[in-house]
Amino acid sequence: MKDIILDILDSGIEIKRRCIESNIDNIITAARMLASCMASGNKVFIFGNGGSAADAQHLAAELVNRFQIERPPLAAIALTTDTSILTSIGNDYHFDEIFSKQIHALGKKGDIAWGISTSGNSPNVLKAVIAAQKTGLTTIALTGRSGKLGDCADLVLSVESDITARIQETHIMLGHIVCDLLERQLYPEEFNNNGI
Repeated sequence: MKDIILDILDSGIEIKRRCIESNIDNIITAARMLASCMASGNKVFIFGNGGSAADAQHLAAELVNRFQIERPPLAAIALTTDTSILTSIGNDYHFDEIFSKQIHALGKKGDIAWGISTSGNSPNVLKAVIAAQKTGLTTIALTGRSGKLGDCADLVLSVESDITARIQETHIMLGHIVCDLLERQLYPEEFNNNGI
């Protein structure tokens, strides 16, 4: 078991390193896009399925509450949390529409839709990204090896792995890096004052 643990550690570190090195420009771009969105009084919608739904909620919490510094709340909404909306759309229409209908209802030009899919092929995430673009939102995707989502999102952060657990671990690292860069852009004085 010790060998298995160390193999998982080595694999995770290597996948994260390759991901950061291949996505570094897109990570900076994502942080700038989000900072511009927030500074303009717009909001970000984050969504995904399963573990990616949990990641969406986690990242929304980092933005609404705080990440590293004390600062005003930032407008972020996880589209995975309202069980009445999710189940009514899933029951009355189709599960593929659970995020796109919320984007149509709540999204405005200048907002950002941030879809998360380890396969890059989740139908409801794809539909939401397409709906967001039609509504005038900018779209960001966190994927594994891109999939169809990589072909339709405005900006893609992909993890070159076929292991779902390693992809999800890397997604939350990417999300944390983006949150860090976002706070540094919007509130540089707080970082200077706290020596972070």
